[in-house]
Amino acid sequence: MEPTPVLPAVDNQEMNNPDHKPSLIRGLGLLDSVLLLVSGIIGSSIFLTAKDIATPLPQPVLFILVWVLGALISLCACFAFAELGSMFPDSGGQYIYLREAYGDLVAFLYGWMLFAVANGGSIAALSVASAAYVGEVIPFVSQHHVVFSLFRIAVTRAHLLGLVLIAILTWVNVVGLRWGALLQNISTWTKFVAMAAFVGLGFVIGKGHWSNFHSNGTPLSVGLGPGALISALGVGLIAVFWAYDGWVYITWVAGEVKEPRKNVPRAMVLGVLAVAVIYIAMNLTYMYALPLDQIAQHETIAHAAAAVLFSPGAAIWLSLMIAISCFSAAATCTLSGARVYLAMAQDGVFFKRMAEIHPKWRTPAFSLIGQGIWAAALTLSGRYDQLYTYVIYGMVLSYTLTVIALFWLRWKRPDIPRPYRCTGYPWLPAIYVLIGSAWTLNTIFTRPTEAFWGTAIVVIGVPFYLFWKWSNRKPSASS
Repeated sequence: MEPTPVLPAVDNQEMNNPDHKPSLIRGLGLLDSVLLLVSGIIGSSIFLTAKDIATPLPQPVLFILVWVLGALISLCACFAFAELGSMFPDSGGQYIYLREAYGDLVAFLYGWMLFAVANGGSIAALSVASAAYVGEVIPFVSQHHVVFSLFRIAVTRAHLLGLVLIAILTWVNVVGLRWGALLQNISTWTKFVAMAAFVGLGFVIGKGHWSNFHSNGTPLSVGLGPGALISALGVGLIAVFWAYDGWVYITWVAGEVKEPRKNVPRAMVLGVLAVAVIYIAMNLTYMYALPLDQIAQHETIAHAAAAVLFSPGAAIWLSLMIAISCFSAAATCTLSGARVYLAMAQDGVFFKRMAEIHPKWRTPAFSLIGQGIWAAALTLSGRYDQLYTYVIYGMVLSYTLTVIALFWLRWKRPDIPRPYRCTGYPWLPAIYVLIGSAWTLNTIFTRPTEAFWGTAIVVIGVPFYLFWKWSNRKPSASS
C-alpha cells in the first residue's frame, strides 16, 4: 500500500479569498493510475467470454491469438489517446479531446451517453453482479424477489445489496480522492492475488491436460482457409474488444494524476500490456482444464474450469473472486466517471451543481452523488444490461472519432505542447480508425435494432444540451 501523499499546500489566495474556488488534488501516482486502468478493464468479462471465442475459433493457437490481437489493436488507440492526454492533462479526458476537436455538442453527446447508459449502467451491472456472486457464498443474498408495494418494483436481494455497494462506493469517493484510490487499490490487489492463485495452482496441482493445447493430433494447428480465418477472427474480436474496454478511464481522471503529461501515457500502455498478460494467462488455464469444444459449451467457463482443476467446491471461492473483481471494476467506474460530468458542468452543459468541488474533501462530490443516484435508479429498473447493449457501438464510434481527432488536432493545433507523440503515427492510429469504422458499420447493418436505439439514446440528449446552453448563457456586455 502506498503511503498517503502530502496534500499540496493551500496558498494565501485560497485562504484569504472566500471567492476562490477549490480545485482537485493531483494525488494519483503512476502505480495508482495503472491499477485504476487495469481494475476498470478487468471486471466480469474474462470469466464469461471464452465460449463466444471458442465457438468461432476452435483451434488453440487462434483462441490465444485473438487475445493478442485485441491487445495490439487496443494499443493502436491507446497510443493516440496518450498523445491527446499529454496535450490536455485535465479531468474529463476523452470529453475534452472531443470538445477541442469537434466542439461542445459532440463532446456533450459523448458525456450524455456515458451518464445516461454506458458508465451509469456499468456501475449498476457490476454492483449487482458482485452482489449476485456474493450470494453464491452467502445464501441469504439470493435471487428471491422483494416487492416494493408503493411502486410495484420487483427486485432481488442481490439488487438491494448492489444498491448498498453503490452507496458505499459513492460515499468513499466523496470523502477524498485518496480514500477512493485506496479502496480501488486494495480491491484490485486482492483480485490480482486471487487470479494469480487460480492460474498458479491450476497448473501446479490442477487436474488438467496438456493435450488440450493440441488440435486434431497436431500441436497448435490452424486448419482454416484465409477467408474463413479472417471471418472467424472478426467474430472472436467482438467479445475480446468488450473484454479490453475500459482503458479510457485513466484519461477521465487526468486532472488528479501527478505529472499527467508523462504518467497518463505510461499508465495506458503499461495497463493494457498488464491486462493482456492476465487475460492470456487466464485463458491458458481454461484451456489446460478443458478442450476448446467443451469450453464452447460453458457460459460460466471459470466455474467449469475450477470444478475440473480442483473440485466442484472450488466454485465457492471462485464466486468470491469474481465478486471482488466486479466490485473493483465498479470502484473504478465510480471514481473516474464523475470527473467527466464535472468537466461538462464546468462547461455549462450539465447540472450546474455538479461543477462544484467540495471545499474540504476536494472531490467532485455532487457529481459523484448524482452519478450514484442515477446508477441506483438504473439498478432498480433492471434494464441496465439491455440499455448498455444499445450503446456499445456508440462507444466504439466515440473511440474512432477521438483517434481521428488526433489527425485533426495535429493540423488544427500544432502549437500545443506534445510531451508524448503517438507511437507509429500515422499508421497505427490509421489502422484503428479503419477497424473501428468497419466495426461500427458492421453493427449498423447486422444489428439495426440495437444501433437504432443506441442512436436514439444519444439524440435524446440534444434538447438537454440546448436547454443547458440557453440557461447558462452569460449576459452580454450591454445588459
